[in-house]
Amino acid sequence: MCLRGIRKLDMRKKPRRNGENMTHSEVLQETYHKALEQTANNDFSVQLSNDIVGDLELLVNRSEQNKGLITVLITLLTHKIVSPKQDIRYHQAQLPNGFAGRGIDQQYVTPFMKSVSFPATAESGWLTRSLEQPHPYDMNYPGNIRPTSAKEAFLTTIDRIQNDNVSPRNVLNYMFRLLIKQRDAMNIEMAKPHSLSISAIIKTLEKHFTYHYSCPGASRLPTLAIYAAYECMMDQVARYSRKILCPLESHNSADSQSGRIGDIDVNNSNGTAFEGVEIKHEIQITRQLVTDAYEKFKVYHTDRYYLLTTANMDSADWDGIDNEIKRIAQIHGCQVIVNGVYTSLKYYLRLVKDPAEFIDRYVELIKHDDTVKFQHKTVWNDIISGNI
Repeated sequence: MCLRGIRKLDMRKKPRRNGENMTHSEVLQETYHKALEQTANNDFSVQLSNDIVGDLELLVNRSEQNKGLITVLITLLTHKIVSPKQDIRYHQAQLPNGFAGRGIDQQYVTPFMKSVSFPATAESGWLTRSLEQPHPYDMNYPGNIRPTSAKEAFLTTIDRIQNDNVSPRNVLNYMFRLLIKQRDAMNIEMAKPHSLSISAIIKTLEKHFTYHYSCPGASRLPTLAIYAAYECMMDQVARYSRKILCPLESHNSADSQSGRIGDIDVNNSNGTAFEGVEIKHEIQITRQLVTDAYEKFKVYHTDRYYLLTTANMDSADWDGIDNEIKRIAQIHGCQVIVNGVYTSLKYYLRLVKDPAEFIDRYVELIKHDDTVKFQHKTVWNDIISGNI
């Protein structure tokens, strides 16, 4: 117990054998979605040498300053997966046995980079003067790439793929994981509209919760909204006078391990449990879920416990739920309340003096919560601006 915008990518295409017969677009999308999943699971394991990892980290760390360099490298890696026999050092069709790297970049890579909010040039990395020279990208390449450390990392990576049989798929995957992590850590300006009615706020939240994201983490959003409402109510609603709103736990923390009774806990001033809230996203509340919740708080003198969901409860087993609620009240005394997230938020917002304060608090929680990804933030801005 505590004591105090991105475009949706096509996920329907199935991967094919090691890139064989895949298009550049399919390689990019497949690699990106795998990297998203690994990043969500904090999986940064690699099948690359420490030298290669160091070079890739250097390049990604400089990706905003060297957008052309990172774009060209991703183009070369993607083409090597699509055409394994191609010597990717020969990046122009005019070079012996070369290929048109710029065309692949313009048609596939740069549009992809922009769609997922990775650092991208306006049209193509090959428009960068230091990268467009008609010489192979070998260790003698004369282009004036700065800094020298980035040039060496770029050319060495290409050399290892071409001459040492380093897997271009592994390199591309690790680059994407680094870029996703870098992107999601960025602080972006987020809209805080102050003139929305309560009904407009609820509609906006519903759009934000239910958007078809290409990354995990949307189930955290309803919890952040309810927590923002509690932050507003703690100083404005008499029920919570001299009570303590516990800090949010990590989204993946087990209640049994953290000592918490819900996703949101309110305690008495002495640290004992007063009220708990468990929030489900697109999951219908059942009698068993009510029973499971009771197991979490039964040893505490909890006054009230909420089970809230964003799912439609019209077809729920209300007789079974009500019977379990009555049983818990008889043997424990706690009032268990099953309700919808949106209905509860409407009620809470009527209790606070200014709904704009709720918006401010919700946005701040989105900005700083580790579970919330870059896409969740950009989608919020797109909803507020009317683009969604």
